[in-house]
Amino acid sequence: QVQLKESGGGSVQAGGSLRLSCAASGRTLSTYFMGWFRQALGKEREFVAAIRWPGDMTYYTDSVKGRFTISRDNAKNTLWLQMNSLKPEDTAVYYCASGPGWCSGSACYEGATYDYWGQGTQVTVSS
Repeated sequence: QVQLKESGGGSVQAGGSLRLSCAASGRTLSTYFMGWFRQALGKEREFVAAIRWPGDMTYYTDSVKGRFTISRDNAKNTLWLQMNSLKPEDTAVYYCASGPGWCSGSACYEGATYDYWGQGTQVTVSS
């Protein structure tokens, strides 16, 4: 049974930082691709960032490039999302997700490519 559990969300002012973590059990992260998605109130879920093997290649949506960094600690089976220079438009519930094998190109951005999801953690950025 694969379980993903996010933590690290909270409320910050614009310009602040948060670090989200996703602890995985039942799956060795190093051989799967992982992603972060978010869903703001009243909006559709959107892709934020992904990381895949080999070489831990990373992907980001344009709105977070240069501000967010996705990484993982294979020894701890944990995925991270470092979020800096937060903006009010980053307010959303953030979900981590895992997919089998490896993804390529646009598939890494698609939620349907991922087969396990966490419950989400709320991030609120005030102006």
